[in-house]
Amino acid sequence: MVLPFLSVYLTSSLGFSVQQAGFILSSFGIGSVIGSYLGGALSDRYGHFFVQFISLVLSGFIFIYLSGITEYFSLLIGVLALSIIAESLRPANATSVSFYARPENVSRAFSLNRMAINLGFSIGPAIGGLLASIAYRWLFVADGTTCILAGIFFFIYFRKRKGYEPHKIRKTEETIKAKSAYRDRKFLVFVFLSSCFAILFFQLFMSLPLYYREVYQLSEHKIGGLLAFNGLIVFSLEMILVYILQRKYNIPTLILIGMVTMAFSFFLLNLYFHNFILILAMFLLSLAEIFAMPFMATFVVQQSSEANRGSYMGLYTISFSIAHIFAPVLGATIITHFGYNTLWWIISFVSILIGIGFYYNTKN
Repeated sequence: MVLPFLSVYLTSSLGFSVQQAGFILSSFGIGSVIGSYLGGALSDRYGHFFVQFISLVLSGFIFIYLSGITEYFSLLIGVLALSIIAESLRPANATSVSFYARPENVSRAFSLNRMAINLGFSIGPAIGGLLASIAYRWLFVADGTTCILAGIFFFIYFRKRKGYEPHKIRKTEETIKAKSAYRDRKFLVFVFLSSCFAILFFQLFMSLPLYYREVYQLSEHKIGGLLAFNGLIVFSLEMILVYILQRKYNIPTLILIGMVTMAFSFFLLNLYFHNFILILAMFLLSLAEIFAMPFMATFVVQQSSEANRGSYMGLYTISFSIAHIFAPVLGATIITHFGYNTLWWIISFVSILIGIGFYYNTKN
């Protein structure tokens, strides 16, 4: 609930500048890099169950604590601490998905997991918009409470299930020779491209809400509805489309299609000025997410082995965390000096270039 409204909250409610809001959101990205690394390393050492449980509960309490913080530097540090704890969940969660799924079902397993996340994202912003119209403080309290409840439910449900302990891997010759994610050149290029993709995609959380508010003068309730529409589309269509698409197309082609679709979604924002365009652009951005992200995760699994999957997932997650650092600052800088239209043109052009890079990098 908090992240989609954070840029609007910081500028409209607390009176910070767009660039100050960008720096606070970038501090989330810095913490995300640290948390992603720790989450991957701790998952390999202690198991994904432990990391996910601790992350959920602690981040919930930090969310509630942040609800009363309004001073700039305190928020900067608080958001940094929050992201370190909260983002350690991602590599642990991704590792658990690959751990429970059969090899032939990995793409659909990640899609099912994303389906659950997007179900939450289709509900969270909608409720968040209503809470923000009352008081922004309730966004933090509600987000924190749901995190704590999720952690309690997670512990009760998984504590006795096989697989919650670290998977013991015998140090066979194959395990010892397992390739390091940091020495896999092809994968490092993939990580760089993933980070570039995420910088563009994460304008969904920084620039788009501000654009809706400043250019279209939309209320928090309507902004929440548009963001929730993204989650609803992905939740409704991803599993079906992934099941169909993975039978007909290879990973390089699907990721390229996703990048071109994302380019067109931002391109539309500069062609017409109408509320319907906002809906159509969000629909296309949601399709781009469906085409690209499940198959990006599948590629990570294919490049790794059971012995080093946590590290691969951790590095892949770090690529998105790095994007959390640069996306708000770059978006805010371009908006401040050149305007929203220039930002949308840049995203459209760069998306196609990144798509071509993905296509050649992920080919066998």
